[in-house]
Amino acid sequence: MTDTLTVSVLGTGIMGAAMARNLARAGHTVRAWNRSPDKARPLTEDGVTVADSPAEAVRGADVVLTMVYDGPAALDVMRQAADGLRPGLAWVQSTTAGVEAISDLAAFARERDLVFFDAPVLGTRQPAEAGQLLVLAAGPVDGRDTVTPVFDAVGARTVWTGEDGAGGSATRLKLVANSWVLSVTNAAGEVLALAKALGVDPQAFFDAIDSGPLDMGYLRAKSGLILEDRLSPAQFAVSTAAKDARLIVEAGERGGVRLDVAAASADRFERATAQGHGDEDMAAAYFASFDEKTRGGDGSGAGA
Repeated sequence: MTDTLTVSVLGTGIMGAAMARNLARAGHTVRAWNRSPDKARPLTEDGVTVADSPAEAVRGADVVLTMVYDGPAALDVMRQAADGLRPGLAWVQSTTAGVEAISDLAAFARERDLVFFDAPVLGTRQPAEAGQLLVLAAGPVDGRDTVTPVFDAVGARTVWTGEDGAGGSATRLKLVANSWVLSVTNAAGEVLALAKALGVDPQAFFDAIDSGPLDMGYLRAKSGLILEDRLSPAQFAVSTAAKDARLIVEAGERGGVRLDVAAASADRFERATAQGHGDEDMAAAYFASFDEKTRGGDGSGAGA
């Protein structure tokens, strides 16, 4: 297998579009499809061919990469692509699909004789655009030479978690990592909301923890988006965070553990979505601390 591939990217939202661009920049032939065509068309400026259907996008490809909303959406788009799929085609499934959905996706791959790679990624808009994602991958050793150039184009590092994509080991690790990310994001929002309620200047909090064990770059990054009203365009949308939080809660329930913080995070993201913040960065869950009519208590941002 040559290092120059024909790659089909199904789903060109925040992550998929960035991945398609980086694949094209790496010299691969890239075809893309998106349910909303307007989101895919700008990719033509980067040398990506935009297809009218999933089947058209995957026909003749070496690798298909799915990056859509959830597991059922990934299965649906691959069913739409069925006429263009060929036996032996590598399927890189990067949607955060959840543990239960992975078995359905892997079953479809077996039915179509596809080589299935469970390969979610860690990162948001900025690392995706820079090709600096962390790829978590599980799949057969004898097929990795085919997909490694894809992973190298979209990510800074690949962590292999197993040899059977159907086992969902990469997805399980992704859910564990996301549980931390979503919890920290909501904690940042609550810290700023409490500071506002108590009349505390947020900078006083940051000064107090500066360079100590409680300080964290991610806390400052998400807080900055709120304080500086830079919630659009989203690095990772509130509505998608809500979906991922629910997948985490469900995975915990199936494993016999109760994840109270993850459940509360899901509630906050869903409340913020209902308030109209669904397309904003997930840091906008901050607004879930306040009555939806007042956006932070007085219509302003998070400052004291």
